Amino acid sequence: MWGASLPPDIKGPLVHGRLCNDKVMFSDKAWNLLVDDMVAKKMNMVIIDLGEFPAYPSHPELALPGSRSPDWIRGEVRRLKSLGLEPIPKLNFSTGHDSWLGENSRMISTRMYYQVCRDVIKDAAEMFDHPRFLHIGYDEENFGGQQAFKCVRVDELWWYDFLYFVKTVEGNGMRPWMWSDYGWDHADFVEKCPKSVIQSNWNYSDLDGYDLSKFKPGSNRLKVFKLFLDLEKAGFDQVPCGSNWKSDRYKKEGPAVNNSIAGLVKFCRDNISAGHLKGFMMAPWADCTDVSNKTNLEGIDLLAKALA
Repeated sequence: MWGASLPPDIKGPLVHGRLCNDKVMFSDKAWNLLVDDMVAKKMNMVIIDLGEFPAYPSHPELALPGSRSPDWIRGEVRRLKSLGLEPIPKLNFSTGHDSWLGENSRMISTRMYYQVCRDVIKDAAEMFDHPRFLHIGYDEENFGGQQAFKCVRVDELWWYDFLYFVKTVEGNGMRPWMWSDYGWDHADFVEKCPKSVIQSNWNYSDLDGYDLSKFKPGSNRLKVFKLFLDLEKAGFDQVPCGSNWKSDRYKKEGPAVNNSIAGLVKFCRDNISAGHLKGFMMAPWADCTDVSNKTNLEGIDLLAKALA
């Protein structure tokens, strides 16, 4: 059922307008340039990280200066479709990345929290003209990554909320999509996660090869690449994600361009069956602004070359 709902080869950059100084940073000029480049490079999907970007009809209090109206979103969705790009909404419900929910981000697992999340999922479905998928984020939800937030879900509560989101997304006619890194450190993830959820396991480093026998036992890199294999064995549909994002250390010591996507494409094509490898995603993690747009354009170019 679910496998048939995916195109044979997703080519999908991640784009977003980010929060900065209590306002949404987004340039129409930069966005239009990105759209033109995605079309020219033959991308067929764009995953749009929403956050505070839209003014949600059900919860206008979440909007910030620079948030776009629902009509603007709907108009862009129509335009993207006319250009051959499938727009997919992304709402990150990880407690490490949900500041866009305002005070609700400190009310996890309460009736109010569930209601607000249910409302914005419905809003996203309607603004995007009932898309096939909705990316729910859910990355980096761990103690180390959330010390500053002091709001952490673990064990059964994590699973309860996660399955709530899966059910809510499916109840709105969309297929849930998620970052897979919870599975790096939780052996029961592959067994417990519903097969309906599209998996985007990710690797952002190209400093080493992809021979698992050379990875240090217990290393994070071994966990990452082992999860690709475990997800394949369990029968999950996968859209692996690479990046050209550069950490501070990478900027100082690494090559000029982070081209993790090239090796990732090769590894996944060699190790994931065609029936479950549904394409690739590129996450530049750059603002859609005139200043940061070079990184977004570089990411699109690297993805296009890796898939050629």
